[in-house]
Amino acid sequence: MSVKILKPAEEAYQFPLLIKQLLLSSERYAGDNEIVGGNNGRRYRYSEFIERVHRLADMLTNAGVKAGDVVAVLDWDTPRYLECFFAIPMIGAVLHTVNVRLPPEQIVYTMNHAEDKLVLAHDDFLPLLAKVQSDLTTVTGYIQLSDSATPPPAPLTTLGDYETLLAQALPEFDFPDFDERAVATVFYTTGTTGKPKGVYFTHRQLVLHTMSLAATMSINKDMQLMQASSVYMPITPMFHVHAWGVPYAATMLGVKQVYPGRYEPATLLKLLVTEKVTFSHCVPTILQMILSSEQAKAIDLSGWQVLIGGSALTAGLARAALARGIQIYTGYGMSETCPILSTTWMPLNAADLSEDEQVAVRIKTGCPVPLVNMRIIDERGRFLPHDGESMGEVVVRTPWLTQGYLHDPEQSDVLWENGWMHTGDVGTIDASYTLQIRDRIKDVIKTGGEWISSLDIENLISQHPAVELAAVVGLPDNEWGERPHALVTVRAGMAVDHAAIVSHMQRFVEQGLIEKWAIPDSVQVVDEIPRTSVGKIDKKVIRERLAK
Repeated sequence: MSVKILKPAEEAYQFPLLIKQLLLSSERYAGDNEIVGGNNGRRYRYSEFIERVHRLADMLTNAGVKAGDVVAVLDWDTPRYLECFFAIPMIGAVLHTVNVRLPPEQIVYTMNHAEDKLVLAHDDFLPLLAKVQSDLTTVTGYIQLSDSATPPPAPLTTLGDYETLLAQALPEFDFPDFDERAVATVFYTTGTTGKPKGVYFTHRQLVLHTMSLAATMSINKDMQLMQASSVYMPITPMFHVHAWGVPYAATMLGVKQVYPGRYEPATLLKLLVTEKVTFSHCVPTILQMILSSEQAKAIDLSGWQVLIGGSALTAGLARAALARGIQIYTGYGMSETCPILSTTWMPLNAADLSEDEQVAVRIKTGCPVPLVNMRIIDERGRFLPHDGESMGEVVVRTPWLTQGYLHDPEQSDVLWENGWMHTGDVGTIDASYTLQIRDRIKDVIKTGGEWISSLDIENLISQHPAVELAAVVGLPDNEWGERPHALVTVRAGMAVDHAAIVSHMQRFVEQGLIEKWAIPDSVQVVDEIPRTSVGKIDKKVIRERLAK
């Protein structure tokens, strides 16, 4: 195609989309807002935070980090981690957010696979690093992230303590311009099969994702997640998809931020109250854990807005949150998508809707956010209509998708077959562009030639008053191919069994919502449902346990 391109002025500045540009407005809008460390009680004005980012850049340079080097961080959710989100990629290096909840052998694998050079590690992870340092083939040095000045365990030696080295560094650093296509971050998926896969994102991708996210969080009048007066606290680990990218947006907008350290219900609830937190995001199991804690019963949670992702938000959990005054919404994405693809879209008449109608809107996977092109395809790769009925795999295009898996061209080609990123999720899209995820392709239950959505069945089971959390999987069956089976946890002081669940589900059969053969063949009451390292329900482990 022939298009018109005009020659710019000789000295026109070509503004690169770099992470450093996100800091331009942060102090401008921050006012008296602070960045708070819930783990140690330290508070920083934005001006001090920006100076610390400059000092960290000087510290890393003094430690020998050069453009293109990979710097690993093993930490809980802290302001120091936020400083790393900026300083490491701003000097042209690559931030590797290590999943500290992986088994040790997988942590070693990811650090070697990413080719980490320098490691910044919290006290809690130094014993692990001391044990495996001989297996880390590319690491040349360590910096200790400590709140207690505890010396590192032998035989591990470090370049020093973060705060000490920071105090010795220069308070100003000249962050250079470079190609916006440079890789800024890398981390690893927590898939349930095979080794973790590395995904990577460029400066350009992260800036565009941040801009779209900032618009998404304020575009809907009934879902104003982040404004100048907001107080933001992530309850999604910062090692997991950049805490959904929200810390970048929060910093750009200069809002008050609270970082809770290691997640503990009592600490989270205390910070919610004392810091007047208005917005958080988490997976459903974390919110369920908070709501079920004894401390939560005496706390006013009204006015708290929570964006749920990672797993499906069930009607039962949505009702429980709304009953406590929590405004709850759904977000959808995955590690490969940076991650936000869609969020709840509240209709203009939201205030007039009944509770059932509100819940139905809030648990839907939502409307694609700005700059996201989303379609559904059949097994032959043909586009399906947006009629709310046709079900197929969700495929996407948007500027912030990983362009492949690190050092894995074969799986990269599978991910990007025919020029669309394949999510592995099965869903429908209706005429209003609203997406409803029905299941993961690998979790759809195929029984007697029909498909059963495990998410649909979990959602219906969750509406039993005694059920706290439900997980449904398919197991091999000689007659039907597969049959659904369920695990449930029960609310304190209540009881439920298989017969009660069957009776509960029969109501939905009579209403025409499901067929009788979708009722699980078995229901096991358990103390805890297996989860992945980021809090999602681990259906691979559930299938293995039930099969035994």
